[in-house]
Amino acid sequence: MLQATLLPELINLTAQQRPDAVALTHGSDHWTYGELAGAMASGASGLLQLGLQRAERVGIYLEKRFETVVASFAAPLAGAVFVPINPLLKADQVAHILRDCNVRLLLTSPERLATLTAVLQACPDLQHVVLCAPADTPAEPAHWTISLWQDISKHPARPGHRVIDADLAAILYTSGSTGQPKGVMLSHRNLVAGARSVAAYLDNQPDDTLLAALPLSFDAGFSQLTTAFHVGARVVLLNHLLPRDVLKSMAHEKVTGFTAVPPLYLQLASLDWPDTIREHLRYFANTGGHLPREALAQLRQRVPQAKPFLMYGLTEAFRSTYLPPHEVDRKPDSIGQAIPNAEVLVLRPDGTPCAPDEPGELVHRGALVALGYWNDAEKTAERFKRLPDVTPGRPAGLQLPEMAVFSGDTVRQDAEGFLYFVGRRDEMIKTSGYRVSPTEVEDILYATQQVGECVAFGVPHDLLGQAIQVIATCPYDARPGGQKDLLSECRTRMPAYMLPADIAWVAGPLPRNANGKIDRALLVRNWLESQADKSLPHPCGR
Repeated sequence: MLQATLLPELINLTAQQRPDAVALTHGSDHWTYGELAGAMASGASGLLQLGLQRAERVGIYLEKRFETVVASFAAPLAGAVFVPINPLLKADQVAHILRDCNVRLLLTSPERLATLTAVLQACPDLQHVVLCAPADTPAEPAHWTISLWQDISKHPARPGHRVIDADLAAILYTSGSTGQPKGVMLSHRNLVAGARSVAAYLDNQPDDTLLAALPLSFDAGFSQLTTAFHVGARVVLLNHLLPRDVLKSMAHEKVTGFTAVPPLYLQLASLDWPDTIREHLRYFANTGGHLPREALAQLRQRVPQAKPFLMYGLTEAFRSTYLPPHEVDRKPDSIGQAIPNAEVLVLRPDGTPCAPDEPGELVHRGALVALGYWNDAEKTAERFKRLPDVTPGRPAGLQLPEMAVFSGDTVRQDAEGFLYFVGRRDEMIKTSGYRVSPTEVEDILYATQQVGECVAFGVPHDLLGQAIQVIATCPYDARPGGQKDLLSECRTRMPAYMLPADIAWVAGPLPRNANGKIDRALLVRNWLESQADKSLPHPCGR
């Protein structure tokens, strides 16, 4: 059986073997693999007709729709690089991405273009704006041309620029905890190897239906496309407004595989699930942060037949670990072991391997390691480093260096090789001489069932160094039990040094970043500002 080496081949190989198999569903519309391959080839020809050169960047600022998917694969087919831009981002954030990676062509909608016109004046590298639908009142072009996707897709097929699997295929922008987002550069090899690895441990099959609920600008969101296309499965595109929309789509489309982030799972866990989901959901997978044990238990009660996959990943290495479902009861707090075709190391600052249960930095090596950050040598050098000579698997005779991702996350590995997340180096709370993981505090709070969502963080304290501050929402279907009740419960579940100094109750849900994760950095920043000026609104900024 032929295996893809370039990203567009994930579609083309299935189109050659099963052209009538359904590849995409959006609303009531369906596209087969044959139709998707044809649209991709036509789109690539249109991009080339506009003069797009090898490795030039194509920005895609759209919600989930057929054109979003087609352009994401047509650009690499033409020999260019696609840059998915989260549709939740505002004009200035979009303009930063367009300028940062010198986007040459932007695909968007008339409505979105109307919000961008002013900021596009400051994007001098932009030459072409392509709209997915006709505009009622077309914007006046400045230094760019305006075209319609349906028009440029009518050109005869033509070969794209020569590309190999080591070439750049995509730039995904991370939300980042501070400063402007960074563009993670992914090669064809990164994306295809990631699809192959994830599809292997999830055991994806051609008869699977995956629900794409996460943003396609998020690595785990785009992975729903690549893993499905790798095996010839179907993807359902969903732009949901409410958690109930997700459950309705899962039931209606008979979804077999679902991946989400903890904030969405926390909301879904509090809802009643249609009974029909039990008939077809084969697995649910968590990524983008730790899923509290209590929420996991609730989800397993609602769909007991579905296998839970707990995953850990970095945009810089796509996906690093997963916990096999048969180990969830035995190792419920573990992030698992390395995914296929990757090695995950736990290293000390001097580069030597940590002993069992000794905390160290998680380091990822293998085919999924990205190409660095676009146009940012300093940040690339901080995160992408040469593996030390003492690294296991690196015999002395090897002459060329190997680069790996040094995650900045502190983990430990038990004697059986299972990994446990301890915390991010820049988020660890240092209190009373102890190092406390915010995740551990949050897990205990979730276990009390007296919070809906929560975030723990350290704040300056004259005696303790840092005190533990918590921002929490009440449970979704109940009123808050009150600070004294929750703190009393915490005293029975955690040592004194881990006890929160204060719990700030706020209206839910907590704010999200563009990838749907709780925006921890925003909450901390707003809380600190509110303490500096008591006249400011409460920490959620509402």
